[in-house]
Amino acid sequence: MSTTSNPWVLGLSASHNGAACLLHGDRIVAAVQEERLVGKKRARLYGSRPSLAVQYCLAQGGIGAADLDMVVICGQSALNLPENDVAANPMLRVSANGTPTLSIAHHAGHAISAFATSGFDDAAALVVDGMGSPTSDLSDDEKGAVIDTCIAGGETNSIYQAEGTTLSALEKHMIDRGRWLNAPPPGSSMPGFGSLGGLFSAAAQQIFGDAMDAGKVMGLAPYGTPTIAPGEFFEIRDGRFVFFDEVQKRFTAPERWPNHRKAYEDLAASVQNALEHALLYLAGRVRELSSSRNLVYAGGVALNSVANERIIRETDFDRVYVIPAAEDSGPAIGAAYHGLWHLTGEYTPQAYERDAFGTVYSAREIGSAIAGTPAVVTRETDDCISAAADLLVDGQIIAWFSGPSELGPRALGQRSILCDPRQPDAKEKLNARVKHREGFRPFAPVIPLEETSNWFEVDGVDPASPFMLRVMNFRDDKRDLVPAVVHVDGTGRVQTVTRAVNGPYYELVREFGARTGVPILLNTSLNVMGEPIVETPEDALWCLLLTQLDACVFDGAIVSKRPGYASLGELYPYFLVGPADVRRPPSGDGLLFAVTTPWGPYVFGLRDEQTMAVLDMLLGGLMDGNTRADTIFERVRSRRPDFSDTFLTRLFAQLRRWRVISFRDAS
Repeated sequence: MSTTSNPWVLGLSASHNGAACLLHGDRIVAAVQEERLVGKKRARLYGSRPSLAVQYCLAQGGIGAADLDMVVICGQSALNLPENDVAANPMLRVSANGTPTLSIAHHAGHAISAFATSGFDDAAALVVDGMGSPTSDLSDDEKGAVIDTCIAGGETNSIYQAEGTTLSALEKHMIDRGRWLNAPPPGSSMPGFGSLGGLFSAAAQQIFGDAMDAGKVMGLAPYGTPTIAPGEFFEIRDGRFVFFDEVQKRFTAPERWPNHRKAYEDLAASVQNALEHALLYLAGRVRELSSSRNLVYAGGVALNSVANERIIRETDFDRVYVIPAAEDSGPAIGAAYHGLWHLTGEYTPQAYERDAFGTVYSAREIGSAIAGTPAVVTRETDDCISAAADLLVDGQIIAWFSGPSELGPRALGQRSILCDPRQPDAKEKLNARVKHREGFRPFAPVIPLEETSNWFEVDGVDPASPFMLRVMNFRDDKRDLVPAVVHVDGTGRVQTVTRAVNGPYYELVREFGARTGVPILLNTSLNVMGEPIVETPEDALWCLLLTQLDACVFDGAIVSKRPGYASLGELYPYFLVGPADVRRPPSGDGLLFAVTTPWGPYVFGLRDEQTMAVLDMLLGGLMDGNTRADTIFERVRSRRPDFSDTFLTRLFAQLRRWRVISFRDAS
């Protein structure tokens, strides 16, 4: 252990989007989502179980678990559940090491994460999400701020005052834990809801068939008209939100998008309008309760960049800061800082200007990844900025891999896909060739901060948007110049960059602007559909091979596919796991794979029926390491004609990301 003036503190966010954060003194050494390492979206982290995110952070700090001065867990489920028992974690061994532990409630973790990274001396903090911790896990201070009466409540909206190392609860809204998102009312196909996050999740379930697709609802909203008034979703009575089940009764059909196109566009627009109405009320309530002129904002709902822009422009705060890791990875930061303040009693304001808390991969590691990847060719360069600009001006779509990975859900120039926004068909090309997602979803413009007012209607508001969490109107005379990043309503979800903060990424945008007169690039996340954003150079290279990306740009190297390479089907898949690494769980449901990762061993569970059907065939001898993937696909389809080549290609891509299989150029 270190001295308490410069302690090592590990923060854990135990939730459906688990993450870990390691502090050394008041500096974030590393912070990462479990999903980036496991390769499975929304991977959970449990306090009681080993975690790749924890191993990653400890390795980044060059320490072991015994060197930690404190471990703090921020839970979403009840902290007294066995899954949240940090003392039972065989990786951390806190009892044997004598490491003290603390725990905090979910919304407190969100609030501290935003305040600790804001750089403000004091702030009012607003947290809004689907549902946080149960009443039993709240501090006495938080319980005293609850204005709802719930038997088994969970947090939905919270307002705090933050100053120094003190976080004081001012008001807290709760909902019965079974009601934030519940069964549809009789005769309806749309779930009920009891929180603002639940409202968006219910709409996502009805429109897209997945309650976790709330972000898509925001993208669809500008295509519709808000035909349902906010008062039909909820009312605010004596400061409390009262939610209704009447809107759900309008939706009785289980068909998903793109069925019922007009009705679903209008539902998305109505939900977005209702959310903005609610958030402006809450921001006004924060202003009433707090004397601070600064607002920090977190929680999953804080990713709604359209609503964020209204808060920035229409509320009476001098400064508004939305943490980039606003969703459930952020509380890992909050937990770590809570532990630091407990140990030192000191708060040092520092603004985190860049969401970049991952590993910086060396030239040797990148070279090793390239050498180990089949079907690629490399061109070395001492000027990757100029080389990448050549590709972009030529109309090519590139992967841009630079520096440490982002913690939050936005790709901000460290793990990005970039292309020329002047191309009218760029959105269609990206969706068809790379992203394979719905055509209504917008792509983001990245622009130098000093150029922002020339392209967007800033109207005297601070134009800085470093984390892609604001939406601004394009100037009328600029929209036709960059059609690929202008949404249907004339807006763009902007990321602003500077030379001091963003380095090569900024230089690339400036170089593209110098050549074209347009200082904007289209930016989207570097990942294969259904997978998290990439973490490692290997992940980036396989994204190149599994999509129709044209090149992957590293510092010092431009990697493309070998001439003649067409698809994954011409490679030879083989198992990375042996028979001893595969077993049935005690329940007999699914399979467990013991895989090897760069950060240590991991046990991966699979239960999806279609995935299991394919794996049973592969494990039964269909994949022997000497058979091309396209031949395997044909043999699978002979037994299961309902499995398409597209489905099998995506499944094999996921199995590679999960480190269950890999591929060779030859048998």
